[in-house]
Parts: sequence; C-alpha cells; structure tokens
Amino acid sequence: MSAETTPDRTTERAGLRPDLRQRHVRMIALGGIIGASLFIGSGAVIHTVGPAAVLSYAIGGLIVVLVMRMLGEMATAAPSQGSFMEYARTSLGGWAGFTVGWLYWYFWVGVVAFEAVAGAKILQTWIPVVPQWIFSLILMLLLTATNLASARSFGETEFWLASVKIATIVVFLVVGVLFVLGAWPGGSFSVGNIAQDGFLVNGPFSVVHGVVIVIFSYFGAEIVTIAAAESREPETAVRKATSSIVWRVIVFYVGSVTLLVMITSWRDIPTTTSPYAAAFGRFGIPAAETIVSAVVLTAVLSVLNSGLYTASRMLFALHGNGWAPKWIADTNRRGVPWKAILVSTSVGYVAVVMNFVSPDKIFYFIINSAGAVALFVYAIIAGSQLRMRRRLEAEAPERLKLRMWGYPWLSWLTLAGTLAVVASMLFVDADTRVQLYLSLISLAVILGVYFIQRRRSGREHRKTPLRSSRDRG
Repeated sequence: MSAETTPDRTTERAGLRPDLRQRHVRMIALGGIIGASLFIGSGAVIHTVGPAAVLSYAIGGLIVVLVMRMLGEMATAAPSQGSFMEYARTSLGGWAGFTVGWLYWYFWVGVVAFEAVAGAKILQTWIPVVPQWIFSLILMLLLTATNLASARSFGETEFWLASVKIATIVVFLVVGVLFVLGAWPGGSFSVGNIAQDGFLVNGPFSVVHGVVIVIFSYFGAEIVTIAAAESREPETAVRKATSSIVWRVIVFYVGSVTLLVMITSWRDIPTTTSPYAAAFGRFGIPAAETIVSAVVLTAVLSVLNSGLYTASRMLFALHGNGWAPKWIADTNRRGVPWKAILVSTSVGYVAVVMNFVSPDKIFYFIINSAGAVALFVYAIIAGSQLRMRRRLEAEAPERLKLRMWGYPWLSWLTLAGTLAVVASMLFVDADTRVQLYLSLISLAVILGVYFIQRRRSGREHRKTPLRSSRDRG
C-alpha cells in the first residue's frame, strides 16, 4: 500500500480510525486560531493599548509561531495520539505528561461551557423569548452529536465552520486594503490613522498588557497536532500545518488588526460590539451587524466543536498512560471514544448550569482557574522540545524532518518569553492576577494528584524510546 492509503496503525490499534482527510486537517489548521476573541475582543485590546495593539498581536503571535515550530519538530519526528502530552512524558517525566494532559483537558472543558453560553447570548438577541439556558443546551447537544457520529463528522463540521470564518477575514482584508487606500466607494486614504495621535499613546507597558490579553486568542493552533493523529498521513499534515502558521498569524491577526486601526481612529473602535461589524458598516455593506453576528456564531460553534473533540482525545490519550479510568478507552464501531466525549461534555453541562445558578462564584472559578493554562502548556512544550531535540540528535537524527529555527537559543528564548508573560500577569490588572492565582491552584491540585497516584502505584512512568507511529505498527 502507498503512503497515501496506509492508515496510521497506532491510531487503529488504539481503537480510533484515521478518518480525517487532508482537507479537514488543513482547514482545522487554518481556522484554529480564528475565534470570537478576534471578532469581538480585538476592540477592547485596541482601546487598552492604542494603535500599538498591532505590536501586542505581533509579539503574542511570534511566541505562538515559535511554540508551534517546536511542536511541529516533535510531532513529525514521533507522531502520537497524545501529542505534546506524550512528548512531555518521554522528555521531562511522568509528572509533566500528567500535568499538561489534565490541564489541557480542564482548559477545553471550561472553553466548551464558555462558548456554549456565548453562543446562547447571540441566539437570544435574535430570538429573545427563548431562555439562554435552552440555547446553551441545544448547542451542546448538537455538537456532542456531531462528535459522537465519527471523527470524519467532526472534521466535516469544522471544515465548513472554519470556511465561514476564513472567508469573512479574507473579504475584510481585501475590502479593507482598498478602503484605506481610497480605492473603495466611500473610502479615502486613511493609512495615517494608525499614528494619528501617536503610536504608543498609552506607553510601552501597555504593549506588554496587550500581549497578556491577546496570547490567549491564539490558543487552539496546537489542536492540529492532535487531529492529525487521526488522519492518513499525520507527519505530512503536521509538517504543513506548523509550517504555514507564520503567514496565518501575520495575515489573519496582525494584518486585520492593522487594518482596523487604519479604517477608523482607534478611539472610535467599539469595545462591546464587534469592531469588524463597524468596519463592514463603513464599507457600506448592508446588515453588517447581523452578518458579523452570524459569523461570530460560527466561530463560537467552531470552538465548541473543536473543544469537545480536543478534550475527548486528550482524555483518551491520558488513559493510554494509566492516568484516566480504563473505561474511558471504550470506542464504538465507528472508532469514536464515546465515553471520553460524554465525560468531557458532562462536565461542560455542569459548568453551563453553574453559569445560571452561580455565575459569580462557581462558573467564574471554572473559567478563570484555566486562564493561564495556555502559557503553562506552552512552557512545557518548550521544555519538552529542548530535551527531546538532544535525544533525537543522539538516537535518531534522521527523524528531524522539520527543525526548530535557531536551536537551542531560540528555544530558550521562547521558554523565557512565555515565562515572562506569566510573570507579567502579576502586574497587569486585578483580573489577570486572579486568573494567574486560580490557574496556579489548578496546577498545584493536578501536581498533587499525580504525586499521590505515583506514591500509591509505587512507580514512576519511565522514559520510553523515541518511536514513531510507523515503528509501533
């Protein structure tokens, strides 16, 4: 059989099926970093930082690009269902794998609940007679059904949801460039808006403040390395996805935010509604607010869909190391880990209920206690790559088909930059400090559980040889 048709044997032996096509993985990679935080949250970032928000997005994006390059190096060298959890285990030890796996699962379970509530709010603006909790329940049920159907069903749903987001951004970029150059009806040359009142109007530290906020907008790019494990050519899929993230960050985030502050003065950009809707309104596009609201809903559904998939696959992978109950590994005849999906969804349902029962306490804790998890994950990925690269060069240099740029100095710089963003959360504002403190509590609890479990079992997960999925077949 050719490489094109040979399935990933590790995936099949684990009970999963390599049902995702290359177009699915490609679109997951393209749309993975475009969420509601870009369409709505960018307005608040611009008001906090000023025109220099462009720098915040660029710096945050640079960190993510470097992390993804490191992850791509590891994933092409040793494709694994557990992705960075498995690399952390084999490189840094069981504590790192257990911690990053459960932190990541907890993060996405919280995101699922948050996005279900966000989607319900959008739908209620259209149909105000229906209570929000009913819309949240409907959205959760729909996306749970999609994930339970098959991996291909998830991929197909994500393909079309991501297509809507990408098409919207592309239209915005094309029309936006014409508008700021004065080549669009009603437009005038307005490139100078980016420095009309000065560029660093709120001071240099505001850029750091902005990085702390925007870096979480990028979280989700790493999903492609998890999804690729259920594709026919995981190495190829990961290599292409991680290599293309540079232009995705530059075009989708940095490019579109730059246009926002050129289209209109940064002080006039809305913070509670979508700045993209306001921009489309300036372009003269009718019903701009409704159109962008629909796009934001697709972005919410996309994140909800991906969140359920990612949480279930990470839980499934945790079982592979004995870090989750045995029954989590049960799959149906379509190769779907249905129990892992239902467990992840159930926690999401509980969180949604808490939003209506105790929004200021329990739901607030669930959401904020995962606030800094993205940075913890990035730090562990960087540490894993530094250790794993040394082992690869000594044991299997031929597997380094995709290499981290400027190793080891750029790897160390990425790790330092990630930790610097974590530290800066202490000085930004009260909300980010609370997020950091609660996230540290989550980290401490998970580490505590690991060491209790290890003491009971009387063993540490030993480091294993670096093997690819083909070797294990």
